[in-house]
Amino acid sequence: MAELRRMPAATSTGECVFCAIGSGRAPAAFVHEDDDFVAVVDLRPVTTGHLLVLPRAHYADLASLPAAAGARMFTIAQELAAASRRTDLRCEAINLFLADGKAAGQEIPHVHLHVIPRFAGDGFVLNADWRVRTREELTEVAAKVRAAR
Repeated sequence: MAELRRMPAATSTGECVFCAIGSGRAPAAFVHEDDDFVAVVDLRPVTTGHLLVLPRAHYADLASLPAAAGARMFTIAQELAAASRRTDLRCEAINLFLADGKAAGQEIPHVHLHVIPRFAGDGFVLNADWRVRTREELTEVAAKVRAAR
């Protein structure tokens, strides 16, 4: 299975690598820049054209990201996904992927959204127990999430 991240979480000075990129203190190939967000070509892409959308401000995880910023992050990703499809890069489909927390595969504690061009045979797979669950289990899970909101 292809890995999504394999880069250090901090620069040689100990700064969050994504904060350094967002502030211009670390190099990157930018595809989007505004006051609050940047998007860059991933240093170690799953496929050619793999992009990262990240806030300039440091938010360790999705829960700490303000809702409006989260909406903007996904809007930027949607725009970049459409742009990727218009290039001559191999792109039959797109995955948006956000790993929120270490157990989910987040290695850099700065929230970021992957925009991954996909094509048949690209080697990237998500493997899980995709079996259908019982209606009772689904109802119980729904009730727990509703109660926690």
